[in-house]
Amino acid sequence: MKAFPNPDSLYRFCDKHRRETNRDEAGLKQGDGQSDRTLKAAQQSALRTIATERAGLEALAQAIEGDLGPIFGACIDLVARLKGRVIITGMGKSGHIGKKIAATFASTGTPAFFVHPSEASHGDLGMITTDDVVIALSWSGETRELGDIIDYATRFNVPLIAVTSVASSTLAKAADLPLVLPQAKEACPNGQAPTTSSLMILALGDALAMAMLESRGFTAADFRVFHPGGKLGASLKFVRDVMRTGDAVPLVAEGTLMSEAILVMSKKGVGSVGVLGASGALVGIATDGDLRRHMSDDLMTRRVDDIMTRTPKVIRTDALVSEAMEVMDTRRIAVLFAVEGGRPVGVVHMLDLLNIGVV
Repeated sequence: MKAFPNPDSLYRFCDKHRRETNRDEAGLKQGDGQSDRTLKAAQQSALRTIATERAGLEALAQAIEGDLGPIFGACIDLVARLKGRVIITGMGKSGHIGKKIAATFASTGTPAFFVHPSEASHGDLGMITTDDVVIALSWSGETRELGDIIDYATRFNVPLIAVTSVASSTLAKAADLPLVLPQAKEACPNGQAPTTSSLMILALGDALAMAMLESRGFTAADFRVFHPGGKLGASLKFVRDVMRTGDAVPLVAEGTLMSEAILVMSKKGVGSVGVLGASGALVGIATDGDLRRHMSDDLMTRRVDDIMTRTPKVIRTDALVSEAMEVMDTRRIAVLFAVEGGRPVGVVHMLDLLNIGVV
C-alpha cells in the first residue's frame, strides 16, 4: 500500500486519481455512439445467422415429411436390426458433428462410435465389421478422405448410409441408403464456412438417434445406466440411493409431547419430524414451520398430533430423484419422507439434492 507522509501528499494523490477517473469516464461517454453501432451490427448479424439456419432446418423438416421420409424410415429399420454398432465418419466440420451424433446414439441405447477417415486408412478399418452400419457425412458427397471407407464397405458388404446434399455425388451413389438433404444457404456471409449445413446434419443425426430411442422403448431409467455423472446423472438416481435411512430418519409416535418431538427434530437436522401411527404407518409430519405457526406458552406440553400436517406428501423409494425434486418444487417443501407400504424408511432433504448436484 502507498505510504503518505503528510495530508498534502494524500490530497494530491486523491486529486490526481479523481482527474484520471473523470478523463476515463469522458472517454467512455465519447465512445458510447460507436459501442451502440457495434452492438446493433452484432445483433443484426446474429439474427441473420439464426434466420438462415432456421430456414435450413425448416427445409429439412419438409424433406422428411416428403421424399426423404421413406429413406429415413428404412435407415431406422436397418439400425434396429443391427447385431453390431453404428459407425459414424466424416471429415472437418462433418467429423466434429459426427462425434456428437455417435455420442448421442451411444448414450441413448444404440452402440456407436466415430472413426476418423484418415485413421481408417491407416488401420482403423479393422474396427468395422460386417455386423455394423457405416453412416458417412459429407455435405458435398465428394470428400476424398472417405474413399477408403466407402471401398471397404462396398467390398465387405457393410451397409452404408450416406448423409449428403448432392444426389449425384460419389458418396450418394455408393450408399445403400442415401439421405440426401435439401440444398441450403450457409449463414456465413461469404457462403463458405459450414454453418447451416453443419446444423442440418446435426439435426438429422439427432432425429435418427431419437427415432431409434423411441423404437427401442428407451426410458429414463435406461438412460441412467449410461449417464451416471453430472447433474443429469444425479437427477436419474433413485430416491433410495440418496435418502437418509435408519437412525437418521426423524420419527416419533402419535401422542408424543412437543418437547420431545422438538428434541428429535433438532437432533436429526432436517427441520421436521415424521409421526407414526399404531401400525407404523406415517400419519403426519411436523415441521419447523408448524412450530412457528403454533408458537404459544403451552407449546411444549401439547401433543405432536395437535400441530402436525396430516396425510403429508411422500415419495416412493424407487422414484427418480428428479421426481422428488419436482414434488419439492411444486409443493414448496424442503423435506420428503420415502415410504414402502405406507411405512417411512427414509427421508430426503433439499440439501441432500444440492450436495449431489441436482439443484
